[in-house]
Amino acid sequence: MNLTNNYDKCPFIQASDNSNDCIVGWTAITDCIAKHLKAQDKPLKTIAIDCYQGVFEDDILSAFGSKFSRAWFIHTNCAMLTEKELDAFFHPDITDDELFGYMTRYNIDAFFDSTKVADIRKQIREASLGIVIVYGVGAAYLCEHPDLLIYADMARWEIQCRFRKNEIHNIGICNKEERASLKYKRAFFVDWRICDRHKKRLMPHIDYILDTNKRAYPKMITGKALLKGLGKTVNGPFRVVPFFDPGPWGGQWMKDVCGLERTIPNYAWCFDCVPEENSLLLAFGDNQVEIPSINLLFAYPRQLLGDAVYGRFGDEFPIRFDLLDTIEGGNLSLQVHPLTEYIQQKFGMHYTQDESYYILDAKEKATVYLGLKEHIVPQEMIEDLKKAQTNGSFDAEKYVGIYPAKKHDHFLIPAGTIHCSGKNCMVLEISATPYIFTFKLWDWGRMGLDGRPRPINIAHGMNVIQWNRQEFWVKNELINQISTIGKGENWREERTGLHEQEFIETRRHWFTNKVLHNNEFGVNVLNLIEGGSAVVESPTGQFAPFVVHYAETFIIPATVKEYTITPYGETKGTMCGTIKAFVRHHA
Repeated sequence: MNLTNNYDKCPFIQASDNSNDCIVGWTAITDCIAKHLKAQDKPLKTIAIDCYQGVFEDDILSAFGSKFSRAWFIHTNCAMLTEKELDAFFHPDITDDELFGYMTRYNIDAFFDSTKVADIRKQIREASLGIVIVYGVGAAYLCEHPDLLIYADMARWEIQCRFRKNEIHNIGICNKEERASLKYKRAFFVDWRICDRHKKRLMPHIDYILDTNKRAYPKMITGKALLKGLGKTVNGPFRVVPFFDPGPWGGQWMKDVCGLERTIPNYAWCFDCVPEENSLLLAFGDNQVEIPSINLLFAYPRQLLGDAVYGRFGDEFPIRFDLLDTIEGGNLSLQVHPLTEYIQQKFGMHYTQDESYYILDAKEKATVYLGLKEHIVPQEMIEDLKKAQTNGSFDAEKYVGIYPAKKHDHFLIPAGTIHCSGKNCMVLEISATPYIFTFKLWDWGRMGLDGRPRPINIAHGMNVIQWNRQEFWVKNELINQISTIGKGENWREERTGLHEQEFIETRRHWFTNKVLHNNEFGVNVLNLIEGGSAVVESPTGQFAPFVVHYAETFIIPATVKEYTITPYGETKGTMCGTIKAFVRHHA
């Protein structure tokens, strides 16, 4: 546990060396737009400032209103359905469930009243000379064919922080005082799905991108600069920006290794490769622009994923790495994930959260709960779980298998398998991406950080638990299924999983010198699980040397067909280790 703190919490991609490619501050941003308008051969009539959910749209109105005081400003909310109509329309997707909804199939037009839209479009067409500025979610839809398109993007983690501070609403309704978890659910199942579809259509046509994640420091780049930066990203190794969150079971390990704020009681999660949630930092000279990393998938899905993975998953990133810290903390909730057919039918997701626990570190007597004891009676267990919600007691050891966990163990967890990490484990969770579909069965009688009991989902869980996954099967199928598949003088490659029922393959490499990786099947996701630092290099010079540090997750796009990893700096000559995940190839 005595590890050097060199974890990089703000990794970035150097998109260009010119700081002038990034405009900083509202005054400079609006000056730039004014110059753009003057430079055109014909007078521009409509400016659309389209916004992702969560942007402070009043800041945009204030800044542009000061610069373009004679413009006609139209906020998109004025053409939307009423709050009551939106609630009724989207209720089948939002549902009354505390946590879960249905992945909406609708597009941006679903928020709008067609009569109001037609009327506003007619008014814009017939407006006399002057500038019309339409702003808000769906601005480009409302004014149809804007002469200038500005897109205000927003990082998912920042949206969640704003939800928790009661600073923002969901789309088209006034609910910022609602519980953060309910706002998140509505955004996850409705707002973000629709905003992503809308943004994908707009991306080739965007003139300027606004980054207002740091409210005091708005930044702007051109759409061309964005695509150029993403093009550079997809041709070499990169990391997304991790974010950390406390939890009722959180631990202390990440404070030391990742250099986190020590006054926070604990950190439970580090999301360090969840591209739908994480951000990318693109650097232009000394200025950095934060964008959702999912934009890379929208812009260059085949180059990032590879043809086979893209053909199977579309522009979704199917592999997730995150860290779960229970060192000096508590047990995770006892839980189970839905089977594929269940998640498809109930929630509209087309694949499920198969996963695994790779033990990055552990203290003595650390354990993992996995599968069931032999010869249990399912109905008795379900009844005891239900009773526990009122009497506050559940005998997990009576029903659930408990196994010792030590550093570099690998526990495989196909969907339908009951599991949780016990305390004093540092887990690198390697899984498929649908990450909120966890059915908690027992939470050890504790409250969430908001002082409320965390929702228990026995009704869902009992429908997906695979009751035949008992001790004999678990020991033979799910724990340390490690085999050596290749070795040389200074390296060894091992297959560590995942289970044959899961679509992710994991390979562990031990090496004291340079080791070559051939990227055959598509995107690779890796973590440096042993050693202080290592350098990733291209045998052909395709990309600049890329240094990674202990516990950092990094992504190798499918465009990189081969790469080497070598111990670096003080780690030279010592044993290093990586674990790599990729989507299995089916011949």
